[in-house]
Amino acid sequence: MQPNATESIRLPFKAPYDWDGVQGYLAARAIPGVELAGPGFYARTFASGGTHGVVRIALTDGNAVLLTVTGPACDAPARAAGLLDLEADPEAIGRALSSDPFMAGLVAARPGLRVPGAWDGFELAVRAILGQQVSVAAATRLAGKLVAAFGTPLDGVSEPGLSHLFPPPSSLVEADVALALNMPRARGAAIRALAAAILAEPDLFDPGQGLAQAVTRLKALRGIGDWTAQYIAMRALREADALPTGDIGLLRALENEAGRPTAKALDARSEAWRPWRAYAVLHLWAHDAARLHSTALKGPAA
Repeated sequence: MQPNATESIRLPFKAPYDWDGVQGYLAARAIPGVELAGPGFYARTFASGGTHGVVRIALTDGNAVLLTVTGPACDAPARAAGLLDLEADPEAIGRALSSDPFMAGLVAARPGLRVPGAWDGFELAVRAILGQQVSVAAATRLAGKLVAAFGTPLDGVSEPGLSHLFPPPSSLVEADVALALNMPRARGAAIRALAAAILAEPDLFDPGQGLAQAVTRLKALRGIGDWTAQYIAMRALREADALPTGDIGLLRALENEAGRPTAKALDARSEAWRPWRAYAVLHLWAHDAARLHSTALKGPAA
């Protein structure tokens, strides 16, 4: 296929599939210039073999998504399948999680829930570091500034709203990210350390390492604690049992008349969710977000 040619590729999934949930999750975190999401679609830039491309993804008929790839398709289908968690078996995961009565209600409410993955492990890990101690919206703005400062302008393919490739490790390993983004120097140093690590260990974000080994490797890097390591493992490495135990959203989602559980209590309770704790995480985050939205709509108490 010629570099600027367009190819359509159909990727099936096992129903049910919560397309709105996955698309909404990616849309809320779309990196300006690199990713774009609108009603019913997600699009992004990519590089392959020195050539730039754009992929657009939308739901299509017959339990499948449709990729429209402009540029070299190459590994786009495999990356898209990981990003959208297309290989999951929602019925098997739902049955396992439903042994917990509370989780059973969440599964019934969102039977096709998936764990959004990553197009590129390094990109996701940088985004995770940018998101430490700030909101999703703030992290998105920082990621956009990073791309504008260090990303490569898109060449040979045009798509409105998409302008750059995400900067590769070689572009960030010596970059003064903290200065460019006006953020804590420790966080900029963590991004440089991450870039150096992936250049030295190209398999750092390869799936199949096992959760314990993956988390240990990630936590050995500067600026990456357990939450960030578990989050990267969950999304970039496709570790289905990853669980960022101390996450405030998870603890808040499980709050009841008896109060909010501790991280230790969450860890103990999560044993019943193995080996699908990452899916429990997404269910709890979705539940927490819905509850917060409902509270906001009701307004302050009289």
